[in-house]
This record gives sequence, C-alpha cells and structure tokens, in this order.
Amino acid sequence: MARRSKPVPRVADTGPTPALALAETRAWVERAVIGLRLCPFARAAHASGRVRYACSRARDADALLLDLAAEIEGLLAAGPQAIETTLLVHPWALLEFDAYNAFLDVADAALDALGATGVLQVASFHPDYRFDGASPGDLANATNRSPYPVLQLLREASVAAAVDAGADANAIAAANIARLRRLGPGGWERLRAFCRADACRSSGSTSLARTAGRTRRGRRPCA
Repeated sequence: MARRSKPVPRVADTGPTPALALAETRAWVERAVIGLRLCPFARAAHASGRVRYACSRARDADALLLDLAAEIEGLLAAGPQAIETTLLVHPWALLEFDAYNAFLDVADAALDALGATGVLQVASFHPDYRFDGASPGDLANATNRSPYPVLQLLREASVAAAVDAGADANAIAAANIARLRRLGPGGWERLRAFCRADACRSSGSTSLARTAGRTRRGRRPCA
C-alpha cells in the first residue's frame, strides 16, 4: 500500500512583527529624519527620550481609528516633558496610499471630537507618499516616506514655538528636496536597507545586516 504523504507545512507569515516595525521606524527617524536633517526639531525630542513609538495591530480603518483616539488621549494627558510627540505605526492598515490619504480627514475629525483641535495636529508618513502633482518616482516624496504607514501626533505649541524661533517651513522643505535629489535613488535605497538592517540587529538577527549594503529593492526578512 502506498504511503500517505505528509501534509505540507504552512509557510509562516513573513510580514513584520510589531517589534520589527517599531525598530525599523526608529532607525528611519535616526538615519533619515535626523541624519539627513529632514526635521531640524526632531533631534532634541529623540535625544531626551520624549518620542513615543506605538504600533497598531489594526487591519482596517475602524480599528485604526480606535488606536489613534487612544494615542490622542494619551498625549493630551501627558505633559511635553514626558512625551513631546507620538508616532503611531500601523503596518497592516491603510497600505494603499490613496486610502491612507483619505483617512487623514478622519484623523482630523478625531482630533476635533476629542477636543484636541488647536492642541495637536497630525503629520503623515507612508512608504508610497506622494505630494499632490508629484510623480511617484520624484525623490521629493521621500521627505514623507517612512518604512510603514505612520500617523504622527505633534503638539501645536511646539510647532508654534519653532516658527517663533525663526523656522521657515518653506525653506526647510526646499532644502530637504534638494538634499534628497542629491542623494539620488541609489543612495535612498541604501539608506532604507540600512534602516532595515538596524531593525534586524536590534531584534537579534544579523543575516540582513550582512547584506544591507547590497540590498537595492524590495524587502527581505531578517532571517
């Protein structure tokens, strides 16, 4: 009698774990946002440990809204000496940029419903971020391209203080675009690979770290 074949084991999900998604987002903040000086005000909050990184396990917009509301309430309750800003990373929800972009109106409505309008604001980052009128391949978009979709909660008072201190948003944006275009597509892809490698190392894996300098496109698992 023929032997019964063994069942084929299911392949494990190679998507990010919450820990990996948070680690890669931190690495992006360190290497891109701070390292490339995309935001001149990020270094102080990062160095003092006043940046909160939270990972939503939401798979849809409704669940993400609940997590966003909780983070809004948490930031309102905390003083700026404890938490200056919150980055809510959501690796499994709103992966399509158009859906993410539409959700920003929902996020603003949530601020209003929770009495946070004029106190907090939402900044937007997405792997496929695209400015209005820009082509998908324009490196200007990379100023807002994060490893995973992110909703950042900023304190309006801190933004106003930066403006009062002489920060020119238009000049910063123009300098960022020029810097990224000088970096070029290859340089940007190498930076992304190094962010991924940093995250893998902090998660205890070194296989990707060894190949980070050679990775050009696509995402590799840590092991």
